[in-house]
Amino acid sequence: MAEDPPTSPHVSGTPFSREIGLQETRRLRARRAGVHGVWSGLGMLGLIGWSVATPTLLGALLGAWIDKRRPGNHSWTLALLIGGLCIGCINAWHWVAKEEREISAGEENEDRVQ
Repeated sequence: MAEDPPTSPHVSGTPFSREIGLQETRRLRARRAGVHGVWSGLGMLGLIGWSVATPTLLGALLGAWIDKRRPGNHSWTLALLIGGLCIGCINAWHWVAKEEREISAGEENEDRVQ
């Protein structure tokens, strides 16, 4: 009788077969987790976009308001727009890093269960 293939793709085989096994494991894990369609991906992109755009726009509006009230040599609009952009980028970076940590933790937990 032929031997059954190993249950884990990490056990034996060539590097190519191990890589194929890892890809198949990820595909099956994604299927069990649920299908995330195009709309889900666009929603995430929109969320990240708004997390950058909102502080940028608020900074520009606040700067324009200050420039109207107290005109001076320096543009508060430009300074606060750049400040808002920096805050928004940091905000998006933290959000993406948090999501990545949660995904990695979920994969590690699934690997321990198997």
